[in-house]
Amino acid sequence: MISDPIAVLCVLTAVVLISVRLEEKFNLFKSLGSALVGILLAMLLSNIGIIPGTSPVYEFLVGPGVSVGIALILMSVDMRSILKAGPRMLAAFGIGAVGTAIGAVACGLLLANQVGPETWKLSGQFTGTYTGGGMNFAALGKALDTSSDLFTAAIAADVIVTAIWMAACLAVPVLLGRTGRSADSNKIDGIPAGTDQTGTLEHALHNSGKPVPLTDAAALVTIAVGSVWLAGWLGSLFSFLPEVLWLTTIVLLIAQVPAVKNLSGGAMWGNYLMLLFLASNGAQSVIINIINYGPAIFYFAAGTVIVHGIIIFGVGRLCRIDLPTLAVASQANVGGAASAMAMASARGYTDRLLPGIIAGLLGYAVGNYTGYAIAIMMRGILGGGG
Repeated sequence: MISDPIAVLCVLTAVVLISVRLEEKFNLFKSLGSALVGILLAMLLSNIGIIPGTSPVYEFLVGPGVSVGIALILMSVDMRSILKAGPRMLAAFGIGAVGTAIGAVACGLLLANQVGPETWKLSGQFTGTYTGGGMNFAALGKALDTSSDLFTAAIAADVIVTAIWMAACLAVPVLLGRTGRSADSNKIDGIPAGTDQTGTLEHALHNSGKPVPLTDAAALVTIAVGSVWLAGWLGSLFSFLPEVLWLTTIVLLIAQVPAVKNLSGGAMWGNYLMLLFLASNGAQSVIINIINYGPAIFYFAAGTVIVHGIIIFGVGRLCRIDLPTLAVASQANVGGAASAMAMASARGYTDRLLPGIIAGLLGYAVGNYTGYAIAIMMRGILGGGG
């Protein structure tokens, strides 16, 4: 098995390169998208033992790596996209959050005998993590004092299910619509999508459009890394607001400066970091971890997300919300703000980048509250030790 961090990073970069080339050359892979191909390829390499399921490289990409990617992409985003897609995205997010809570309660009731006396804790933790991402899972585990063995098993299940659901959300708009966009996705809340912004940024995610001078590259790196550092410092100083909210605010303010708008290459490099981030998610999905701890935990996580998916896509379509918005909102629920943004950039849903981040931030804000409430309710229903 390849374990050296530099070698692991080399494999991930090769996975991204192969995925992008396949997307360019073959219609099948173009429909799937390089992000989905990268997740599946990295997952395969991890599960057959070529690369490890844990690595410092993955920790970097999930932390500073994806933060720099977010900053680079946000420097190219028009803030008007919030006004166009915000209300519909938030509605989809709300439907998904309700679906998550229903799924966590149902799975808790069905699997209580297999999981044991701490079932109520998992109901709360999976409600939290599939409302706003893994940060909520860790916070709720600490608050509920979940046993270490159960916590570790649930983390393994969460990583695998989250990666699989990202792949599913990337595929859903293709499977249920003839293209990556549904028929009504050209309008967001009745307003035609901004063709200038959408077209320009969507193209910029794959091609800078012009040579990138060294001064532009240096400026982009300085702004992105500096913004991540400043967001982290502010997040530690004012802990009532998550770091990603500080990062989003800082970069959006900087992005309105004309000189920053003229910098080339930021969106493309940000998209590349997002593809590496998604590949690392696939690599962490080691199925043997679930086998070691027993399948009931996996069934719990998977069942919660399946119910979430049925409700958000079923009810969402009945409410005439387009598939791209539902897919990004679902990622905001299940994976958090970074996953929502990765989903939007990977599929070219550029008018949903900022609304997806907003939905993910809302998930961070409410996930702990809803998760704790569900846990207390389930403890009352099931009784519970631990």
